[in-house]
Amino acid sequence: MIPIKTESAWRGTADCRLCGIRDMVLFADLHEDDFKLIHAPIDDLEFNAGQPLVRMGETATSLYTLRAGLIKLVRNTVDGRQRIVRVLRAGDVVGLEALMGPTYDSDAIALTSIKVCRLPLQVIQRLNRETPRLHQRLLEKWHRSLKEADDWLAELNFGNARQRVAGLILKMRSDHDAALATLFSREDMGAMLDLKLETVSRTLNAFMREGLVESLDKQGRVYRVLDAQRLANPKA
Repeated sequence: MIPIKTESAWRGTADCRLCGIRDMVLFADLHEDDFKLIHAPIDDLEFNAGQPLVRMGETATSLYTLRAGLIKLVRNTVDGRQRIVRVLRAGDVVGLEALMGPTYDSDAIALTSIKVCRLPLQVIQRLNRETPRLHQRLLEKWHRSLKEADDWLAELNFGNARQRVAGLILKMRSDHDAALATLFSREDMGAMLDLKLETVSRTLNAFMREGLVESLDKQGRVYRVLDAQRLANPKA
């Protein structure tokens, strides 16, 4: 974990009023006077890929709003396997379950280098009591997170391997350029799709041979979608 500024890590110098993605995160609807209610520090932090923000079962003390990068939410199955239940993007919130219970429900691990704001629960609780707009925003975020979790299960865990991998590629396309998709390690993709690593690699290679996608980097993480229509209906 790398603080953007030393003083930010310890005294909380994040300026929420000037946040570049404020319209996407929890404080979008707060007015100038609402910020006077914030006394506990809000920290700007950076994490490298692979670093955990929170661990499942840990006592929940903060929420995190994701400003840049990707985070995976991971849970262990009864047979000891890890399943990635959702991927978070800029504007999403880590740890909403902390508002309803004492612990975190999932591991939250950086898939890429990320930037987050760490919000102590006492900040949220006070604003929630005194600023109804934040309460409404939290309800919207909660509903959205539940819907997206359901969508992940519905869209990426049914069908054959080609359909699952194709669905993930299409889901991970950039909001700014639908022709670009950022993926992850084959292990992570397998954990998302309930497929073996070898199956994921074989399917991606087949898509490249068939001209559906092309790899843009040596690591095989960034792809250009060449034929979204065929990818949306891949043949078995």
